[in-house]
Amino acid sequence: SCLPCACSYQEKFLHEKVKVNGKTNNFGNDVSIELSKSKVTVTSEVDFSKRYLKYLTKKYLKKNNLRDWLRVVAAAKDSYELRYFQINNEEDEEDEGED
Repeated sequence: SCLPCACSYQEKFLHEKVKVNGKTNNFGNDVSIELSKSKVTVTSEVDFSKRYLKYLTKKYLKKNNLRDWLRVVAAAKDSYELRYFQINNEEDEEDEGED
């Protein structure tokens, strides 16, 4: 899953960056990228590395300064999802007690 408005941008980013047989914009009938609600689905009839998709997703997050808040996690054998980092607020609570 991803942020609702960010999904369409991520889909566009993948359309521009995904290489098939070493070339961008070379999907033909072999690869398709679809957007449905909060999910971007990449379907491939040829060999397509899951790690390559993770690499491109991280690149997208870095480009949009989201890498500090979101991480790419394997949800299943054939899928990834974006999750927020768990941030502890323990330090803030300690500072309040010192006043």
